[in-house]
Amino acid sequence: MQQLLYKVKTLKPRNPNRATHLFGGKASGILNWNDIKYPHWYKIYKRLLGNYWQSDEINMSSDVKQFPTLSKRDRDTFLKIISLLATFDSSQTRTILLTSLYATDPSVQAILAVIAQQEAVHNESYSSILSSIVPLNKQNEAFEIGRKDPILLKRNQKLMEIYNQVVDTPTIENIVRTLVYSTLLEGLFFYSGFAFFYHLARRNKMIGTSTMISYINRDELEHGRFISELIRATLAERTELNTVEFVNWIYTSYQEAVDLEIEWSNYVLGHVTGIDLDEMAGFIKCRANKMLRMMRLAEIYPAYTENPMKWIRAYVDNFDDTKTDFFEQKSRTYTKVSSLNGFDEL
Repeated sequence: MQQLLYKVKTLKPRNPNRATHLFGGKASGILNWNDIKYPHWYKIYKRLLGNYWQSDEINMSSDVKQFPTLSKRDRDTFLKIISLLATFDSSQTRTILLTSLYATDPSVQAILAVIAQQEAVHNESYSSILSSIVPLNKQNEAFEIGRKDPILLKRNQKLMEIYNQVVDTPTIENIVRTLVYSTLLEGLFFYSGFAFFYHLARRNKMIGTSTMISYINRDELEHGRFISELIRATLAERTELNTVEFVNWIYTSYQEAVDLEIEWSNYVLGHVTGIDLDEMAGFIKCRANKMLRMMRLAEIYPAYTENPMKWIRAYVDNFDDTKTDFFEQKSRTYTKVSSLNGFDEL
């Protein structure tokens, strides 16, 4: 049985500033970015900071007018997906914060703190979207979906089991398992939801919402990249975990997650004209392959090395420069709200 980890002390001056291990090691708690174990992580930290944004920067005035014009089924889908995303980011904020408390390396603590803050912004943005388009009672009803919808509960069950294991039994193995499921959340679970909002946008509907989603998407790409690197680095340090059995567990977890994501996408997107469910399933498998490659693992869906949803590529395929799609390019010039615009347009 693995030894339980303890939450890292705030300062231990007799320990070195550079951590001996990422988790379960020794470190003073003093962060010197010029003397960290993985120097390139400072660039990741700076990229994360450069992505700072707030939901009230996005002009939602056109969405206010357009939401009532959507079909009832599209409105219902909109609310279900918002509930899914809010459920994920609510849990992710807490999980990332909890993981950071066990990280010996202060650079990991700092990066995870930024990620947790961004997840909190994401969660707040879903409330902001709903407050723009539906009254309070409808907003509250939407946030109830995440804990009542049977398909959604089935969809989230394994994720919550893994996340709660590290709460109850904080071992290094459970932390790495949590990080693996974080790559699933950041790199796979959001994407059928994102696709729906991008689909509305390409029909020139709900542009404010899609702009906000594109900011969230950009953040999640960075989160997934760092967490993948953190997994690889931790397994390199803790070779007792880096076993065939553990790698097979990762593959099994990804296959189960893909099946659940396809089931969810069929359920929530089945009626949406213009989204091909076979392409959606291929897109999900392509996302799984991409996240496995980021962990330097083999692809499990060899027929889906390329994204079959051609129109969505600008939003989700670019890890190094995600400000390439139309809405990202234009959002800072025409969708920011100030006291002088936005509300006058309602």
